[in-house]
Amino acid sequence: MVPYLLILPGLAWILFFFLVPLLSLVATSLQKRAGTSLSEGFVPALQFSNYTSALGEYFPQFIRAFLYAGIATALALVIAYPIAYYIAFKATKYKYLMLVLVIAPFFASFLLRTNAWKTILSADGFVVETLNALSLLPEDRILNTSVAVIFGLTYNFLPFMILPLYASLDRIDPRLVEAASDLYASPATGFWRVVWPLSMPGVLGGVVLTFIPASGDYINAQLLGSTNDKMIGNVIQAQFIVLRDYPIASALSAMFMFVLLIIIVAYIRRVGTRQLV
Repeated sequence: MVPYLLILPGLAWILFFFLVPLLSLVATSLQKRAGTSLSEGFVPALQFSNYTSALGEYFPQFIRAFLYAGIATALALVIAYPIAYYIAFKATKYKYLMLVLVIAPFFASFLLRTNAWKTILSADGFVVETLNALSLLPEDRILNTSVAVIFGLTYNFLPFMILPLYASLDRIDPRLVEAASDLYASPATGFWRVVWPLSMPGVLGGVVLTFIPASGDYINAQLLGSTNDKMIGNVIQAQFIVLRDYPIASALSAMFMFVLLIIIVAYIRRVGTRQLV
């Protein structure tokens, strides 16, 4: 009886702060206009055409969100793995200092960090001037392009990739790597046969934790991109706050959450729930 009582607060939290808002979102997505204009409000209905019309109109933004998030996640993995590997195996003396440096950006506002990239990638900044001097920028700029949006996504969500990777790598017994070396395995072979497979829970966890918020983000596309770089998060934000077309905004949100739910379920089926702790 006691164990069931202990989980009641968690179940209540899920019920009131997840399930109830989710049901409200779905109910709103099926509403229809009370009149000919949005200002007349909406009434309950079973307007399933909200989903088809929203998807048909904003399908490019859906694809762009998942594409940008996928590229940013791949870049974050390439950048984060060496950092996490060094912290776990090499930085024995400064391990905790480096972990603090990894999470230090979270002490600054998300908007502040993203706006800082506007300065870094500005046309008269050091980065763009150097790349233009080397003739490496076909458009002579980075800001207001898809490249800037992906850079911003990668930077802002990089800690979500580093921390799961570090947690997974730190659990690996160094004697396993030494055993591979004793069996005449080269460092590269020892890494691919021992370290990489054992770090897969961290890789998969980092990918999910990075991809989900990156695909739903709208700040980076709004501040660093152009009108051609808008993601589905920008559309939902505009529909809710600017246009106040709540059924379409709710339909887009519900479809987006459904896709992310498929990703999470696939992740759990792949690594097992015991790898999540």
